[in-house]
Amino acid sequence: MRYDLLVKGGRLIDPQSGVDARRDIAVADGRIAAIESDIPTDRARDVIDAAGRIVTPGLIDLHSHVYWGGTSLGVDADRLAARSGTTTFIDAGSAGAGNFLGFRRHVMERSKVRILAYVNISFAGIFGFAETLMVGECSDLRLCDPREAVACVDEHRDVVVGMKVRAGKHASGTSGIAPVDLAVEAADHVGLPLMAHIDEPPPGRSEVLPRLRRGDVLTHCFRPFPNAPVFASGAVRPDMHLARERGVIFDIGHGMGSFDFDVARSMLKEGLAPDVISSDVHLYCVDGPAFDILVCMSKLMALGMSLTEVIRAATETPARAIARPELGTLAVGGAADITMIEERVAPISFYDARGAELVAERRLVSHGIVAGGKWWPNEAVDKTDDLAHYVPAERRTHVHVAARHFGRCC
Repeated sequence: MRYDLLVKGGRLIDPQSGVDARRDIAVADGRIAAIESDIPTDRARDVIDAAGRIVTPGLIDLHSHVYWGGTSLGVDADRLAARSGTTTFIDAGSAGAGNFLGFRRHVMERSKVRILAYVNISFAGIFGFAETLMVGECSDLRLCDPREAVACVDEHRDVVVGMKVRAGKHASGTSGIAPVDLAVEAADHVGLPLMAHIDEPPPGRSEVLPRLRRGDVLTHCFRPFPNAPVFASGAVRPDMHLARERGVIFDIGHGMGSFDFDVARSMLKEGLAPDVISSDVHLYCVDGPAFDILVCMSKLMALGMSLTEVIRAATETPARAIARPELGTLAVGGAADITMIEERVAPISFYDARGAELVAERRLVSHGIVAGGKWWPNEAVDKTDDLAHYVPAERRTHVHVAARHFGRCC
């Protein structure tokens, strides 16, 4: 058999299948055609040299905002994909029932990479997110109609992975816990999981967590005070242990203001590593501090997680969270979604949502992706020793202004 593409000589790390070895991967007609220790190069039309690189299943960013052009916080998934090693973006509630069709027609269906989505319980989706204002979509309960949300899910089930609710002082104002209760009921009705965002109380984490069921996702699980999952002493709060035992999925959802190095250290110390590493990438954190999923994975490695663990948290576990077992792994006959990365050794400073610095000795850098069976190189791979290259000079000032205003929100 002649192949369209051959990824040759890389170290394949696929946590779901348990493989960590040198393997060649052949692609034909957009599917994985063979995974073997040595496939001759003359059997493929195009060959990608992966020697010295790490090859993984295509990364899945469980929490992103990619309704580009349709919402004020959306980023262009195609522009970010190769740089971040991401082949599947899960949009976390940018669109609600009132604008989901536009998201699907104008963004999802035109994207080169896969985009799936959570439907926001708010009919309007996230509409009031900007540098100088923050109007939470759940602050007006008239917008939180579970019947509209359920109808939207039923119409778009092939691309919908669950319901999304954003609760907290910024996202839901004085609505309290009501948006969460409405979203849980809607998620139960359609038989899908719920992703729950928390920012500053009220409502507090202690009100939201007991309502989450097995398979539901708590995003921003390592957020800073207030609403942190740890006491001032550093001990993890009991409700977090209970939620883990109950099967609630912990997702970091880094974003602009939701990841704290000290909180992460405390959680990891007590064995509560995140199930999922996601970026919560949007317009106001794509230039820092989150940047993309590989930067977030690199931060967790610097805090003590292993290479295999961070790859698992960006492949196997998010695929399981969205009930898409065909994603997040590489298997003959499966989708040809592949990420090629390098573990680059060189000191680099990372920053969390509070501005705290963490000096790391290594980081993960994308060399490109195979999406839909086609090779897509990261053209900026030689510039990634300095994270500042991601930030256009004209944007640096107002990005940091936005962070000062709303840095604890998302």
